[in-house]
Formats: sequence, C-alpha cells, structure tokens
Amino acid sequence: MWKTILAGLRARTARLVLSSIAIALGVAFVTGTLVLGDAVGEQTRDNFARSARNVDAAVHLAENSTEQEKGIPADFLQKIRATSGVEGADSREFGRAALIGGDGKAKQALVQPLPTTEKLRDFNLKDGRFPTGADEIAVDSKTAQIAKLKVGDTLKLLGEGEAEHSYTIVGSYQQGASSLSMSGSDHLIVSPEGMRTLVPEQRIYEIVAVAKSGVSQQQLVDNITKTIGPGYQVQTGEELTKATLAQVGDAASEIKTFLLAFAAISLIVAGMVIYNTFTILVAQRTKELALLRCVGAERGQVFRSVLAEAVFMGLAASVLGFLGGIGVSAGLQSVISSFGGPSGGESEIRLPISWVTIAAAFGVGVVVTVLSAVLPARRATQVAPVAALRSQPDSSDDVARTGKIRIAVAAVIALLGGAGVYFGLQQQREEPALFITGGATMVLLLAVLLLGPLYVPLVNRLFGKALRGVPAKLASANAGRNPKRTAATTAALMIGVTIVAMVTVVAGSGRETMIKKVDERFPSDYAVSSSVYDQPLTQKFADELAKVRNVALVAPELRAFGESTKLEYADVTGYPSEALGSLVRPPLSEGTITGLKDGEIVMRDKEAQKAGVGVGSTVPISGKDFKVVGLIKDNSYGTGIVTLASAQSILKEPAKGYQNLLVKLAPGTDIAQARTDLERVIATSPVAVLNSAAETKAELNGQIDQILLFIWALVGLALIIALFGIANTLTLSVLERTRESALLRALGLTRGQLRQMLVVESILMALIGAVVGVLLGAGFGWLLVEAISNPEFQISFSIPFGQIGAMLGLAVVAAIIAAALPARRAARNSVVAGMAEA
Repeated sequence: MWKTILAGLRARTARLVLSSIAIALGVAFVTGTLVLGDAVGEQTRDNFARSARNVDAAVHLAENSTEQEKGIPADFLQKIRATSGVEGADSREFGRAALIGGDGKAKQALVQPLPTTEKLRDFNLKDGRFPTGADEIAVDSKTAQIAKLKVGDTLKLLGEGEAEHSYTIVGSYQQGASSLSMSGSDHLIVSPEGMRTLVPEQRIYEIVAVAKSGVSQQQLVDNITKTIGPGYQVQTGEELTKATLAQVGDAASEIKTFLLAFAAISLIVAGMVIYNTFTILVAQRTKELALLRCVGAERGQVFRSVLAEAVFMGLAASVLGFLGGIGVSAGLQSVISSFGGPSGGESEIRLPISWVTIAAAFGVGVVVTVLSAVLPARRATQVAPVAALRSQPDSSDDVARTGKIRIAVAAVIALLGGAGVYFGLQQQREEPALFITGGATMVLLLAVLLLGPLYVPLVNRLFGKALRGVPAKLASANAGRNPKRTAATTAALMIGVTIVAMVTVVAGSGRETMIKKVDERFPSDYAVSSSVYDQPLTQKFADELAKVRNVALVAPELRAFGESTKLEYADVTGYPSEALGSLVRPPLSEGTITGLKDGEIVMRDKEAQKAGVGVGSTVPISGKDFKVVGLIKDNSYGTGIVTLASAQSILKEPAKGYQNLLVKLAPGTDIAQARTDLERVIATSPVAVLNSAAETKAELNGQIDQILLFIWALVGLALIIALFGIANTLTLSVLERTRESALLRALGLTRGQLRQMLVVESILMALIGAVVGVLLGAGFGWLLVEAISNPEFQISFSIPFGQIGAMLGLAVVAAIIAAALPARRAARNSVVAGMAEA
C-alpha cells in the first residue's frame, strides 16, 4: 500500500503544488508571527532592562504619596551618596523644552541630565561624546535622524518664558525603551549644570545607586531605607528589573496575539483550499479507488492512504512555510526598524527560533492539512468497487446542494450568532460591546458558510443572466454545476473580503463621524495651536492675531482644572462669551449655550447625571457656585463649558497663555489671502502652528488610511491564499474536464473561446465570493457601529463605496491572473487525445 501511496504522490505532484503553497503561506504567517513576537520581546526586554542595568538599589515615591507633584526631595541624593555601601548614585529627572528646527518652528523635547556615575547611564553612546559643559548637548540618534542633526551643529532650545538657549552637539546616543523614550517627543541629554540652566526647578522621580564591592543589593536597600526614612519605595536592582520587564510582558504578548488572529484567518482559508483540493481529487480518482477495492484494499487502507498523502503534503508545506516565515520575520523587523524605534531605527534583526515555533510550524501545517482532508478521505472509503465499471464525472452527492442536517446545524449556529449580537448590542461599555458583537458576527459568518451550496447557485444564476456569448454561458453553467465545490472555492475568498469590508466600513463610519465632529466643534475658519505643551500662546500673540486684516474674531480656549465636592473631575473649558453659539457649537441635549454668562456652566449630561444636577441647579467648582444652564452630549470639553473669565477664576495661578486660539474671518474674505496674512503673525512665534478644519480632516484621514492599509496587508495573505484556491480548483477542473473540453473544441469552440470560458468562470467565482463578502462585511460593520455607539458619541453608518469598488475590481483582476495558467493548459490540450481519454 505504501508503494501505491508513493506512486500516487509522484503522479499527482503537480496537482498538489498549489495546495501546498496555500498551506505554506499560512504556516509562513504563523512562523513569522511567532519569530517576530519572540524577537520583539527580546528586543523590548533588552531595551527596558537597560534602565535597570548596573542598578543595585532604586528609590521611588510611594504610590500613595502626597508628594507626587514635587517629586523626591533634591537633598536625598547627597544623603544616599553618603550612605554606607554606596559607590555612586544619581537622580533621574526630565524637563520639557522646545527644540527649534531648521524652519524656525519649535517641537516638544524632553531633556535629561547626564548621570555622573558612568555605570548608571541607561543609554549607549553612538557617536562623539557625552556633554561636559553647560553649553554642550547630546542628541538621541532617532531625533538626530529626523531633525537632520549631526555632531558639531548648533542646537537651540526654548526654556521657561521662551528664553532661548544655544548648545553645541557633541554626541549622539541610543536610549532604551521607557515611558519617556516612547512619549513621541524628541530626546536630549545635557550636563547637570546645563539642566539647571534650562530647567531651574528640579523634580526627581527616581534615584538609582550602585553598591560597593562586597555589599549585597538587599544590604544596600536596608542602609538606604534607614537613611531616608519611611514613605518611599526602595527596591533592589533585581526587583526593579522584574518590575520593569513586567510592564512589557503583556505588550509583547498582545502584539503576538493580534498577529496570530490574522494568521488563524489565513490558516482557515488555507484549510478550505486543502479541503476543496482533496474533494476534487477524490472525485477524480473514483475509478482508481474502486480498482483498489477490487484488488483487495480495505476501507481503512483507502482512508489511511488519502490521509498519508495529506501528511506528506503538510510536511512539505511546513518546511517551506517555516523557512518562509523566518524571512517574513526578518522583513517585518526591517520595516519596523525603518519607521524608527527606541533604538533610533537601527535595531538588529533577531531570529530567535524556539522549539515552540518549530512545533507550531510543523504541527499547524500538518494538522490543518490532515483535518482538512479527513472528510474527503472518509468519502473515499464510500467508493464501491462497482464504480470501476462506470464513468461518472459528478456523483449525485456532488451535484446536490446540501442536506437537511447541514441546514439544521446552520440554523442553530445562526440562532446562537443572533443571540450573541443581541447581547452585545445591550452592553453599555464600548469594549465588551465590540468584542461580543464582533465574535457573534464571526459565528453568523460560519452559518453563512455552511449554507453556501444553497445561495451560491442563485447568485451565479443572477450574474449569468448578464452574460452574453456561448463561452460566458458555458462558464456560468460550469460554475453552477457543482454547488458544493463552487461554494467551498468561493468561501475562502468570501472570508477575507468579509473581514476587510467590515473593517473598512467601521473605519469609514468613524472617519465620517470624526469629520462631522470637527465641523461641529470648530466652525471657525482657522485654529492656531501651540506645538509645545508647556509653551502656551500668549495674550499678546492673540491680540496681534486679532489685528490681522479681515479677522472678525479670535477666541482663546482655556482648559481649567478645578476641584469639586460633587464632581469626580472638575475640568472645564472656557471661551469668550461672544464665541459661544457661533465658533463653539456643541450638540445640546437641553438648555442653551448662546449668551452664557460668568458664573454659568453648560455641563456634560453624563457628569450632571452622576452629580444629580440638572438645568437650574448649581454645582460647586473651586469654591464657586456655577449655575447649570444647559447640558451637552459631547465629552470633548471635560465637565463642561464656561466663559473665559470663569475659567480664569478657577485657576490657582493666572494662566500664562492659551493652548488654542479659534479664528473667525469676516464674511466674503479670500481664504488663501487670509492664510497668507495669518502666517505673517504665526511666523513671529516659534511655537504657533496654523491649522484649518480641512487640515485636521486630512490628518484624521491619513491616520485612518494607515490603519486600513495595515489591516488590508494582514488580511491580504488570506486573500492571496483564496485566489490560489480558485486557481487550484480551475487547474483540477481542467484535468477533470479534459474530455469535455475536447468535445467542445470538436463542436467548434476555438482555443480563445475555451480560454475565455475558464477566465469568465474564474471571474464568476471571485465575484460570488467578493460580492457576498462585501454584503456580509457591510452588514457586520453596521452591527459593530451600532454596538460601539452610545448616546454621547453616536457613530454615523457610512459605506466607503470607492474603497469597496476598488476591492471588487482587484478581485476581478486577481481572478483573471488566477485563471491564466489553467486556461492556457486547457487550450493547449490535443482534441484527439482529449477525446480518447477514458
């Protein structure tokens, strides 16, 4: 029997190649994800552990300390340095400054002092040296790359009060990963003297120490604890390392889980391709299997022979997928590195290969292949020996749409999915609603897949009515000849398209909603904002802006954080009263915002409900009673909106300036000319940035498009596998219909018409899968939009027809490519040889 199996594998090698590629792609995705996850985990652990290297003791404020704002007292550093067993100690702090770029505009930057103890430097020198003088500075390699800075250049920073400081760049460095390095700001290192010049007020968040030779970490911790007293958390270096690595353990795991979810989609699609392949192969080998039964082969031997073929194919595909996955991981690491990371975009490519990865690659490849082949193998055992005496291209079971048991199972699954959707829609919180509803839609998708043989012929017939010409009509007939096979072939593509369409619809709906929110919140023509958090726009600058030709109104926006006995959070946003109702128009659920007076507030309805207040009530904020005159649904304004004077009265200290200024132009003003005029004033402030609603929308669109592109790329592999499935089905169908094709040629069908027939058949299958997938994706997208919407933030359902149309167009093009080789092979077959085939 083994000789028969091996001979069969050699005879059907070409037929199994495309199926092996499908599994190999799925295995490559799994392997690449696991290797990438391990590599990212190693890299992240190394980077995060860098902040704890050589540290024997670390001092932090206790979590419940009331001194969080002030930090660790500065005199503690000298006390710790004088403690018995301490070889060296340094404080860790940072200050914010504005880095002035080549265009004269400022960007947020974080500045750290250079530790005096070399062992406690949690960054690696890359070029030059570290700063020693107060006018010297070192630049993080990522910042240097983006800002195009090099050793020897002069760098300018804006300190407190927009005081300008000049430094000479003496070196560049690579820092490890931490909450500071991943803040999105530029990073710089100065000497301790330079730090005090730039940021006079010292705020220490950590003190780290190195022990003298022979002093244990625990002994050092005990000595420091006695020195500084209670109220502080003192950790050994080992405890600090474990606590630091615990912060990243979940993050690396989440990345791996996210990617593995898409790998699972690819494997499910690949499994469908394998199932379809073996189903066709078993149908084609009916006479061969019957002959085996005639010469004494038992049902078990036939079953094992088919599974043995699946095992061989799974092993071969796993080897290819494993090697391909290593390449995929290396490629992904290069892409991630090119975007820049904690190491400045020059991270080494790591390829950690664990036994788990090897076992997963071969286990997944073989198990998915074998499981996909079980039903066709079982079907092979039902071939009667008498079948060797007759020729029957399609059995009655092939041609049948589906059975009652399958319909019943699909109905039960659909009911479970429907119940899950209903339960998900009842959830109040967005995350549970999203996950429950999303999971329920996948259950509904399974029910639709099971019912494929019922609706696929109907959809095929609908498309067939629009076709003209004999080859196209024959293609439609071929696609509808075997509903189960066509449904299985299109199902693989349908899964990928459904997920892509669903994500695209949800993202498109979010895009439309955010654009409407921008229009609602900022009906102003322009907004001027500060690019540096602690460098607000001054009142003098606002006055200069108001003097610009054709500027009708400049409305400062001030966020004030107060205290209240009734409210959990008492942060309010203040605007000039003349801007309320015109430049600021939040959606109101009750009352009015126009004519808001000092001492009045328009509250967020959710906060009002929690506090048990309504229109006409008063709410205390920072010792002042504010009368509630309206309720808003929007949560963009904190607890509510007050007048600018009211917001200033809440502050403990007078405001230094404003983070945003809303600009309204006079009616009939030329927008382009107004922008030119405004930019002249903007140029006088290094931190001022001019934005318009159009620019804000463009930024939102860019962010959403990046997310969509990433999702499309991840699901793209599943779509490629699905198209391999269509190509595989057509290839096997060409072999199965050799005699039929020859007969058509003998009746007058030309080679070109035969090729056209197969191409149209491929397009029909792709369209069936894509169109059904788009309809399901749109429906599931609507359900997800409903699930994550709430009274405060209602998402408007929107279908991005342009992107959906592009996806359908790509499906058609890919189907033509998939049909190219099978069509060419069918057209090259000899008419005489084909007619002679038994």
